[in-house]
Amino acid sequence: KPCPDSIMPIVRILMYPGITQLQKDLLAEAITEAFERIAKAPRDQTVVVFEEVSKEHYYIAARRASYHDPNV
Repeated sequence: KPCPDSIMPIVRILMYPGITQLQKDLLAEAITEAFERIAKAPRDQTVVVFEEVSKEHYYIAARRASYHDPNV
């Protein structure tokens, strides 16, 4: 059965900067297909948003993520 018309999936992905536009395109396609297949959500109503946030704004085990990264 299709989803009710009132359902519009919005998938928000928070991540470190660095993946390519092609990788974002492929991820958005895979996520949209998963919502179509599993939740029966209409393709044209599925929204995927990528938000890149620097490691200084992430904390893992109460420590800034950039602290764990020897490259920062």
